[in-house]
Amino acid sequence: MIVKQIYADNQLRNFHYLIACEQTNDAMVIDPLDVDRCIDAANKNGFKITQILNTHEHWDHINGNSDMCEKTGATILAHHGAINTIPNVDKGLKANDEISIGTSVSLKVLDTPGHTDSHICLLSQGSNPALFCGDTLFNAGVGHCKLGGNPNILYNTFSNQLYSLANETRIFPGHDYMINNLEFTLDREPDNKYAKDLLKKLRNQNSHNAYVSNMADERKINSFLRLENSEIIKQLRKEFPEMSALPNKKEVFLALRRLRDNW
Repeated sequence: MIVKQIYADNQLRNFHYLIACEQTNDAMVIDPLDVDRCIDAANKNGFKITQILNTHEHWDHINGNSDMCEKTGATILAHHGAINTIPNVDKGLKANDEISIGTSVSLKVLDTPGHTDSHICLLSQGSNPALFCGDTLFNAGVGHCKLGGNPNILYNTFSNQLYSLANETRIFPGHDYMINNLEFTLDREPDNKYAKDLLKKLRNQNSHNAYVSNMADERKINSFLRLENSEIIKQLRKEFPEMSALPNKKEVFLALRRLRDNW
């Protein structure tokens, strides 16, 4: 499996992805808002775009569909629940569906609501696993729930599906928010050396060649994966004195999400 991360260079800092079969050069493009950048990258690498995957229905993830279809003839895949909000979906996807690209790539569909009700992630398993996670999981953060989402459901998605991912799973999110998210982490945990060192290393990175984290990294830098950390809980109590004396993971997650909404 070949993965090309494409930075849109726009105000929302979108990432697009090309996932290609090494044997046939067939490729899927994920959330192609900047169509020309995606097609240029495909042409440069000799890929043929045959499928479009939308992780969810927000405009910055679907507005390139029509142009991409016109220029490539690709079919559109999306969550089955988004068929009425994403025009011209060719195939609605459900949990545990398998998506094939060419002859050598197979991706498992995860039904991951929370950011929206109809959000999917794609999991590539095997010796070099990867998660294409749209706006559910970000580098050092998680998606907001302001535009049709629900933080309680988002927590369940993490608790039931994402927390158990293998440490070596590479993380490919829908936006480049790592610097802001690392700063949020350090506001929660000022003594988090790993986050501090990574922020120093990446603050001036070229987003066109962005650092790719994995779940092992995320478990060190992502507050939403560190729900039992005593320093995080201590800092949250300053913001939310009504918190339980011994808050459970869900209470900590929801407090973090609430705080991040206005941070």
